[in-house]
Amino acid sequence: MSEDVRTTLLSHLTNRYVDLKRRLTRVLGSDDLAGDALQDTWLRLQRLEGQSPVLNPHAFLLRMAANIAVDNRRSQSRALPPGEIDELLEISDTAPGPEQTAEARSEAQALSRIMERMPSRRREILIMVRWEGMPQKEVAQRLGISLRTVEHELKRAHDYCVARLDEKN
Repeated sequence: MSEDVRTTLLSHLTNRYVDLKRRLTRVLGSDDLAGDALQDTWLRLQRLEGQSPVLNPHAFLLRMAANIAVDNRRSQSRALPPGEIDELLEISDTAPGPEQTAEARSEAQALSRIMERMPSRRREILIMVRWEGMPQKEVAQRLGISLRTVEHELKRAHDYCVARLDEKN
């Protein structure tokens, strides 16, 4: 912005500040928003360069301040209100702590040792149904046994695991 144009606009903003703020307040509906927009306009005028002469400084400054206010509203609408920020900060962390992680690993290792002592077909059925999520009917077809046998072996595997885990505790 040429120095003459910048000086003219800054001078106009200073001399007609009250009128500019009043008009901007009517347009924006907020005295605070109008004041902030005019302050930002002053700062932006300090940084602008390469501006051609302005025919109507009053209209130019009003439009510039209004655009700044709209930009400010947009950026504030993307931010969370303070109440929501407080609510987010109060949310507890549900991730397991070191103690819970160690306990879960210990239980998994105990279950693995218990499953190693099971008959192989029973262990295989338990893994296919509960770990891999295969339907019992598909397990029966894959192993060449009846669905009733799969159901029976699965129940016995569960009972065995529960009984052995209870012994540990």
